Amino acid sequence: MDITKLKHVHLTGIKGVGMTALALCMRDLGIKVTGSDVEEEFVTDVFLRKNHIDWNIGFGEKNLSPRPDLLVTTAAHSGLLNPEVQSAKNLGIKITTFAEFLAELANTKEVVGVCGVGGKTSTASMITVLLNDAGLHPSFAIGVGNIYPIGVSGRFDKKGKNFVCEADEYVVSPGVNNIPKFMLLNPKILVVTNIEYDHPDIYASFEDTKKAFRKLFEKLPSDGLLIACIDNSNVSDAIKGLRKPVITYGFNQKADWQIKVIKFKAQKTFFSLYSKKENRIFDNLELNIRGRFNVQNAAATFIVGNFLGIDKLDLRRGLSSYLGCRRRFEKMGEYKKALFFDDYAHHPEEIKAALIAAREWFPKKRIVSIFQPHTYSRTKALFKEFSEAFADADIVGFMDIYASARESKDASVSSELLAKETRKNNPEAFYLGGHKKTLEWINKNVKKGDVVLTMGAGDIFHIYNNLFKHS
Repeated sequence: MDITKLKHVHLTGIKGVGMTALALCMRDLGIKVTGSDVEEEFVTDVFLRKNHIDWNIGFGEKNLSPRPDLLVTTAAHSGLLNPEVQSAKNLGIKITTFAEFLAELANTKEVVGVCGVGGKTSTASMITVLLNDAGLHPSFAIGVGNIYPIGVSGRFDKKGKNFVCEADEYVVSPGVNNIPKFMLLNPKILVVTNIEYDHPDIYASFEDTKKAFRKLFEKLPSDGLLIACIDNSNVSDAIKGLRKPVITYGFNQKADWQIKVIKFKAQKTFFSLYSKKENRIFDNLELNIRGRFNVQNAAATFIVGNFLGIDKLDLRRGLSSYLGCRRRFEKMGEYKKALFFDDYAHHPEEIKAALIAAREWFPKKRIVSIFQPHTYSRTKALFKEFSEAFADADIVGFMDIYASARESKDASVSSELLAKETRKNNPEAFYLGGHKKTLEWINKNVKKGDVVLTMGAGDIFHIYNNLFKHS
């Protein structure tokens, strides 16, 4: 596909975070972008409007006039089986998937990819800010509503040579094209933050997941680089015997780049990074974001920048310039004199990391966690792990499971059952139900001085639309 020859592209499911990032890239390339999606409000609505990208509500042939050169479809909304996509096929319009188009776009430059079950978005966003601040003009498409302080989640800059993106282990189109999305990318630099079992609907076993990551690592060119976090034992196992350039990082003393002292002060994070090869320590690196996991992400970012030849002073500045991204421990505001934060965490390991971060930043506060499980398949497969993930919460409430459009309801698993199982580890665990019941629970149970962390990959963030109306 010659992207430079495209004049008009239509995005079916344009409000998805990844699709929105692609739309912004295409706008920069001078391509006319049209789109369609459901009526439900997404985190991307405001950013699409702000960037003057419009869309139609609903799917169908009516959205394909004037006729686009290409239709790109998301994996959601039935993917390649969506009626709008089927109409395009009948009309002879060329069709591709989000994953395939992202790869086509990214592979026109040197790809800096970030893979892993947690930390992909934050690390890719951090790398983007670092490269942007250093004047390297990065192109990027990252599946998040917004990157602070850049202000967009996607950009195509013809001046730069790098394209930063997440390398996702999910498949291109479930049941139709089961190739992992990240296998379409040709990364020059690849960061792996961790490897966990996260998609039981796709991978029959954890071994299958690890094999997929190993296959990706083996794609790296001889002049490329794998930057691997060996705090995660699964990563350590996956890189054994790999005949590719590898640099390791983490708190682990065996790491090539070792994270040293961490301090939290005035809602800033300070840490030191020791390079074994250079026998040099970089003291008091400053972050304006929270969490040990973000220190790990920052270490990976520092190594990427160092590999690309960025000056050490610019590396320091770039890390401190990053202000976070949408739905990644994002401060939402105050209600009833309690602080509210929102996070995309939807895997047990991500939940634990987010709660540890909350505890580190607010050691004397009561931590209230509200979690909305995402997909029946994930909740069922990791039921025990979820029930043990809330040790650092003083009190936890469970909203109903947010079902994926790709699955049917499974009566054998529920948030009510998960709350019951969690009480074995945390007696202050409660079943909340839907949005209305959750708001009622917040009003009855949240107290002045609490820190409230809402988590999940579904529509839990909609709570804030109603919550702050009454503040």
